[in-house]
Amino acid sequence: MEVKKKTIYYWSPALSKVATCKAVINSVYSFKKYSRDFNSYLISACGEWNYYKKEIEEKKINLIKLNINYFRFLLKEGYIFSRISYLLVFLISFFSLFKLIRQNRPEYLIAHLITSLPIVLFICFRFETKLILRISGLPKLNFFRKFLWKISNKFLYAVTCPTEETKKALVSQGIFSEEKIYLVRDPIIEIASILSKQKEKIDENYKEGFVLAAGRLTKQKNQILLINLIQNIAKENPAIKLLILGDGEKKNFLTKKIKEAKIENNIELLGYKKNIFKYLKKCKCFISTSLWEDPGFVMVEAAASNCFVISSDCRSGPKEFIGKDNGLLFKNNNLDDLINKFNEFNLMSAEDVNKKIINAKKQSKNYTVFSHYKQLLSIF
Repeated sequence: MEVKKKTIYYWSPALSKVATCKAVINSVYSFKKYSRDFNSYLISACGEWNYYKKEIEEKKINLIKLNINYFRFLLKEGYIFSRISYLLVFLISFFSLFKLIRQNRPEYLIAHLITSLPIVLFICFRFETKLILRISGLPKLNFFRKFLWKISNKFLYAVTCPTEETKKALVSQGIFSEEKIYLVRDPIIEIASILSKQKEKIDENYKEGFVLAAGRLTKQKNQILLINLIQNIAKENPAIKLLILGDGEKKNFLTKKIKEAKIENNIELLGYKKNIFKYLKKCKCFISTSLWEDPGFVMVEAAASNCFVISSDCRSGPKEFIGKDNGLLFKNNNLDDLINKFNEFNLMSAEDVNKKIINAKKQSKNYTVFSHYKQLLSIF
């Protein structure tokens, strides 16, 4: 007699191409690939997953379309406009998500983004479905969030977070029961996929030896610090080259600053690239200047690609990943210390560089799709 499979729904409406989207897709895929006991489904609230259509189809992920596609009409840039859009998603999806859970009765619902909607639904309607809340980045505890989390504690099955620092912070806040809080590292790495993507060739203009940075062009990623770094380094080394991958609201601002510093020949903004690994394969080192991370997706991808990593010692992932042996950390948002660490890297022996690269690659294996699957499965 065939045993009926249990069902997992994933709820994570995103307005932009954030790293969380990759984590969600890979988490859904992990159960598709490794489990015989679960069926996993990704819920599309407004057509927000259309950008990842090719990857979703390649991984044969089950997609549930909750509403009509109105994603293209949502305002995505700027804090106020994005909050309004999230509110619209909340209101439009309220009854359709309620109906979906009520009719299909999935065993689990894992909520990554706009978590307030499933929380409110579970408080109001007491579903039998087990709600798992994923929290990252230590979000600010405004009155509404604190109130909602406190009420939801007894209805939550579990709370997961991607780093030890976030877990400790959640425990110290005392809002959620400590026994409900679990460390579940994000599914960032697929070894076979990395090897395949590294085979693609990059533009011949970009020879080996350039410095690489990648991420959304936003306040959080703090690329202005990179521009200031190159402006200083170029005085002694006019041949230095930095490539920055990513798009975002700060693009015009950063372009202006590069021109003002007269370092257009040293820095190129290449826009968003689906395949970062062909650049990681050729770069001299990878630098992350983020003001906060949890844990820092591209940092982990760089380490898995045999790339030397220099990162800000920001909240709440790089220190945990890099430590003393897996790369170099500089004081958060501190230009002088970044310059010192960059110079220290350039003076390191090939043997010392390789040791840190090997150590970092070993650490990145904690972030594979399979490792994530085992950690999440242990909660069920």
